[in-house]
Amino acid sequence: MDLALTVDKRELDGFEGLQEAVKGSHFDITQLGRGKMSGSVSHIGIGDFTLSLSTFDRGISAQRTAADEQILVGMLLSAAGRVTHWSFDLRPGDIVIIPPLAEHHAVHRDAASYAVIRLNPGEIPALFDEPRLRDEETWQEKKRCRASHAIAVNATQILSRLATHLDSRSDTALSEGAADFWKRTIADCMAMTIQNSLPAEKDSHLPPTLKLVRLMVDYLQTKGDRPVHVSEISTAVGLSRRSLHRWFHEIFGTGPVTFLRRRRLCAAYSALKANSPLTTTVGDVAIEHGFIELGRFSHDYHVMFGEYPSQTLNAYPRVPAKLAGTFVPRAKRRRPLSTPALAP
Repeated sequence: MDLALTVDKRELDGFEGLQEAVKGSHFDITQLGRGKMSGSVSHIGIGDFTLSLSTFDRGISAQRTAADEQILVGMLLSAAGRVTHWSFDLRPGDIVIIPPLAEHHAVHRDAASYAVIRLNPGEIPALFDEPRLRDEETWQEKKRCRASHAIAVNATQILSRLATHLDSRSDTALSEGAADFWKRTIADCMAMTIQNSLPAEKDSHLPPTLKLVRLMVDYLQTKGDRPVHVSEISTAVGLSRRSLHRWFHEIFGTGPVTFLRRRRLCAAYSALKANSPLTTTVGDVAIEHGFIELGRFSHDYHVMFGEYPSQTLNAYPRVPAKLAGTFVPRAKRRRPLSTPALAP
């Protein structure tokens, strides 16, 4: 079943626009800074999953009393002044977990931006691979998760740029597998910091190599050509992300992200080769296989296969004139392949 990728973006015309800054939640907002507030609020939806992003140029106080069982997981993306959530001070990249039915109070002294995902507790096992992140108790207390500098820079950039590029693909129909990949990609930006904030666990020995190879190969075969996120593999073979990384380097000489990216490139090649430019676009094939930044996709594709995606697609056999009328081109503007790039 296909799921729609939807984007609802609104420009702020005063502080009241922040009352629904998180999809499905209401905040009581008090403006603290002087002057007319401007900014924007975006809600990016993949089925029932929503990522909300807000940016504003004046200080605010925000109060929320939850009336439902949803969990909010928020990341501060940028801040021009002090930011406090409950009694915690936040820096860009830090995460706050707001459990179901918990009161929440935040103060932003100046301009800021943040991202929030709103989760049904039942969705947790499907989005996170680490055992402790799949444990319901992890999400039942108010938490501030401090981000390391490297993770903060990486996660905030990925989320911000993902939002920009997903915006350009609004109203795209995603297969169930592609939708799962993009939801995991967004959740993974939060998971990195949450996982690192938990007490360290003792490392375990790797299971026998042959058994792991068989587990992974069997699992990937059941998924066909759809994109598979590294967190999905970690869950399937029962390893922590760190152990999975060691195992991939031991067997393949490369990390799991690189391995799975190359697998997705191969699947995209097969899809482009099997389709016609009259019925699909490079952009459609790219996003269905886990690529959203067409510039980087085109570059990596060329490095991998010695030709560009458009060349593979346009190599489709010419259609005889008498049959041309049976194909219906998509009424959709093509986007240039030179779009600036970042792919998860």
